[in-house]
Amino acid sequence: MTDTNPLWVPSAERIAQSPMTQFMQWCADRYASSFANYDAFHRWSVDEPEAFWSAVWAYCGVIGEPGLRVLIERGDMLKARFFPDAELNFAENLLIHSGPEDAIIFRGEDKADERWSWDRLSEEVSRLQQALSDKGIAPGDRIAAMMPNMPQTVALMLAATSLGAVWSSCSPDFGEQGVLDRFGQIGPKLFIACDGYWYNGKRQEVVGKAKAVAEKLGVTLLLVPYAGSAADADRTDEPGLVRYDDFIRAYRGRKLRYSRQPFNHPLYILFSSGTTGVPKCIVHSAGGTLLQHLKEHRFHCELKEGERLFYFTTCGWMMWNWLVTGLASGATLCLYDGSPFAPDDNALFDYAEKEQFAVFGTSAKYIDAVRKAGLEPGKTHDLSALRLVTSTGSPLSPEGFSFVYDGIKSDIQLASISGGTDIVSCFVLGNPVKAVWKGEIQGPGLGLAVDVWDDAGQSVHGEKGELVCTAPFPCQPIMFWNDADGEKYRAAYFSRFENVWCHGDFAEWTAHGGLIIHGRSDATLNPGGVRIGTAEIYNQVDTIDEVLEALCIGQDWDGDVRVVLFVRLKEGVALGDALTARIKNRIRTGASPRHVPAKIIAVADIPRTKSGKIVELAVRDVVHGRPVKNKEALANPEALSHFENIAVLQS
Repeated sequence: MTDTNPLWVPSAERIAQSPMTQFMQWCADRYASSFANYDAFHRWSVDEPEAFWSAVWAYCGVIGEPGLRVLIERGDMLKARFFPDAELNFAENLLIHSGPEDAIIFRGEDKADERWSWDRLSEEVSRLQQALSDKGIAPGDRIAAMMPNMPQTVALMLAATSLGAVWSSCSPDFGEQGVLDRFGQIGPKLFIACDGYWYNGKRQEVVGKAKAVAEKLGVTLLLVPYAGSAADADRTDEPGLVRYDDFIRAYRGRKLRYSRQPFNHPLYILFSSGTTGVPKCIVHSAGGTLLQHLKEHRFHCELKEGERLFYFTTCGWMMWNWLVTGLASGATLCLYDGSPFAPDDNALFDYAEKEQFAVFGTSAKYIDAVRKAGLEPGKTHDLSALRLVTSTGSPLSPEGFSFVYDGIKSDIQLASISGGTDIVSCFVLGNPVKAVWKGEIQGPGLGLAVDVWDDAGQSVHGEKGELVCTAPFPCQPIMFWNDADGEKYRAAYFSRFENVWCHGDFAEWTAHGGLIIHGRSDATLNPGGVRIGTAEIYNQVDTIDEVLEALCIGQDWDGDVRVVLFVRLKEGVALGDALTARIKNRIRTGASPRHVPAKIIAVADIPRTKSGKIVELAVRDVVHGRPVKNKEALANPEALSHFENIAVLQS
């Protein structure tokens, strides 16, 4: 196998039987058209958005009323609206089955192992729906959760959204301030947290942090049992706290009722990385999220009823939101919480073998870690049901591509995918009817006018440029919370090019019609596929008295990105082992373990603009040996010399 040959080519039989091919033919028949190949079908999906998105709604059997109009204000990406007359409910479209078959399978390292049938899931959602309704939860109310990736989290989300409430979540390893920075902006009516969680075999306490957050938010804490707590023995009532079993005790399962809302009714609030301050609150619509996920699951992933769908994710990453929509295709969700290497390195592949995953989703960092650990799951595990591996979070290295075929399974589709929190889905992703080439994403998603532009706003092929989308799409955020005039929203996506979404990724078209993502074009850190904002790190470092100033970058390293923190210390202070450990511990406890830098380096000065802002991008360029643009904008450009040829960054 060489780079001049594809890693995988779907057989003619597989292409003919593909749901993508079947949908293509259905659209051709319905609209009296014809498509020579997928590329022609994609062009049609972009050129005829009204026909295409109507087809997705009808073909996927969306429950609800689509209304007469499909797209208004098509020529203005900020004003465009899909299905402006539609009414639907997100949860109603996910709870489509009943019966004893598995809806959710859950494993929490080797500490928890549960199975929920469709009937149990519906019953749990019904009890929660009644409890939430009796507590006054109404359409538009926000519910915030600091929860593990477990069945109760899915049920709580479905119960909330069945009532038209807005769901927002993060993982329980976030520090108190990190949680408040997010949920403090959205005014939740209820805060949900677990009592503890397991990571790498150790129980992590959450109750104290959860109580503190709820008190500062000024809302009731709903405490969900998982890992147990030393406080469990004391069941006395506490003001402002209600336990999960008490919350639903008075209710029995009954027929669910659904509050149908407009297509653009808020469903989720997700958060940006917080690079330049507190995270932005990105609001996604029920209709746009549902249609986009259905399209990606049914056609790009070929997800079928009864198949096992797995994604290694936390509830603080948009891939959790993507994963749970798999219920709308009748798939069984395989949830996992904890370290992917506990109790040993084979934990996830043991899970995949036992439950016979059809789709295994993970991060590029995980694939690389498995490769470096010398594991060969294809030889040690029965992965006969596995047909699709998806990878996201950071670009998958060419070595990672090869390893999937050499070490996991040779006859499999590998889909490197990219999109993110901003669209709660993918711009570019897998395609089951096209070949997989080493190091390349297969292509753009249906209905998305994706392109790569140079600085002049011209489409470029075979060279790096900005990943853009030139036409409206249903899963655009409907707004940012607390952004009444929309200025933050416009600045985030439309300030670079007029009326064109600029995503902030450096990308490149390939000769095969695929794409390569070369990384973020802003200062967001992305170690191991987890988006991290530098401001979240600075907020913790600022509490260390010995540190006067800090600057953080992501350094490209060993096929991934590692976090590097530079600190300017008080006079007479040295960066010894004790101070380094204290800084790391502060970041770990105040933000999360994922925020902890791989390297901490003391420097004499930190460059800043004339207005006093530190310049992360300039330092990143120096560290990577790239020229720095616009040095004239710096108040102290000579400080850049402190970041040149640092020996410790070469290992």
